[in-house]
Amino acid sequence: MVGLVGLPFGLKGFVKVRPLSGESAHIRRLDSVLLRKGPWEKTYAVEETAGSGVVLMMKFRGIDTPEAAKALTGAELVADRAHAAPLKGGEFYIADLRGIPVTLRTGEAVGEITDMLEGGGGFLAEVRLPSGDLRLVPFRNEFFGEIDPENRRAVLLEGWILE
Repeated sequence: MVGLVGLPFGLKGFVKVRPLSGESAHIRRLDSVLLRKGPWEKTYAVEETAGSGVVLMMKFRGIDTPEAAKALTGAELVADRAHAAPLKGGEFYIADLRGIPVTLRTGEAVGEITDMLEGGGGFLAEVRLPSGDLRLVPFRNEFFGEIDPENRRAVLLEGWILE
């Protein structure tokens, strides 16, 4: 997911799109996107993209009125990995973190990351314990010492955070 579709803009079927990465250059280069809203999803050709920064305006083929554009409000804008924002050091795609086993420094398995949630002070890793219970752990260096999606490894520095 690279962005979220907001409200209609203008009279020709444009919608506002908020890039999730804070960057927009990769979204401006898209020629088609998958829009997903609940169980509904559909691929659209991108006819035009305008603006830059925190909000873009996009026009999709077949969406020609404000009413049609409004029906897309709240949809996730999905693009393949090749069109995702480039990662900087210490950044990860959420999709790569899901399912990673979480261990303590001792090597003891304590769960797995099931999702990442946006919290007030940053991201929270949702960790499913072996019991099936879920815990939220701030996704910060103070709690996670090593995150290695390629080798499917996440090391939790302090086990008490799961209590």
